[in-house]
Amino acid sequence: MSKFFCDSNSELWYTKADELGLKVIGMPYTLDDIEKDYDLGRNTDFDYFYNRIKKGGIAKTQALNVQNYLDYFEPVLKNGDDIIYVHFSNQMSGTFEYMKQAIAILKEKYPERTIKYVDTLLISVGEALEVYEAGKMWKNGATDDEIIKFIEDYRQNYAVYFLVDDLGHLKRGGRLSASSFIVGTVLNIKPILKMDEIGKIVKHGVASGKKKGIKELANIVKNTGLELDKHPIIIAHAQAEELANELKKILLEEIDKNLDIWVQPIGPTVGTHCGPGSIGVTFYAKHR
Repeated sequence: MSKFFCDSNSELWYTKADELGLKVIGMPYTLDDIEKDYDLGRNTDFDYFYNRIKKGGIAKTQALNVQNYLDYFEPVLKNGDDIIYVHFSNQMSGTFEYMKQAIAILKEKYPERTIKYVDTLLISVGEALEVYEAGKMWKNGATDDEIIKFIEDYRQNYAVYFLVDDLGHLKRGGRLSASSFIVGTVLNIKPILKMDEIGKIVKHGVASGKKKGIKELANIVKNTGLELDKHPIIIAHAQAEELANELKKILLEEIDKNLDIWVQPIGPTVGTHCGPGSIGVTFYAKHR
């Protein structure tokens, strides 16, 4: 029997992770030199985090080290279970080199056990939908290989688009090129970003202001979405709940009043890079 691992960069809300019985690797961040692991919202004070950033607080994210992965994985293997790990895009962090080193150590120590992993090629709530669907499969008895095949076959059908209020956070975190930052800042536009086919953040388009940006996000969902009545839509925001609810209202009115839409905050590990005022939407799509 395998244990299903995800990471908190997926931002799958903690009640959903609990419901499925998933094990969660907490991804670390520091705020004003105090380190914490994001807990999928269980005890996170989102307002405190974003208010500190607005007032000049310094937030950073870190990669896990080899020992961190050993601490998460070894108790499971020692107990006689295998591991399947559905993780965030390896294009977004160097942490996976440490993970592979830890797995090599564990395979030598527990040769009879297996550790399998698969890349969602997404992060944040885009990853959450993949983890959620795969987690339901696991809970219903799917094998590790069936879960991996599902992710590999359908991960290009999970799209995430987001509107960022201040490009400086992405620039400082190395998630956006200097040229894109300069253009966006000088013109005072609100870029719409997305995760591309290989799991990198790229610019999709621009909007002149947040209200137009919200309408464009809604248009993207309407034009790109696939079987929206069969899959949840997640709207995530960084202290932008009013905009998130406005986007939800548009989607319900213009697509289907019965859509299953989850609205939730963006956590600190992702919020460190996108900053306050950001809003994103993820959905099942024809393509990314």
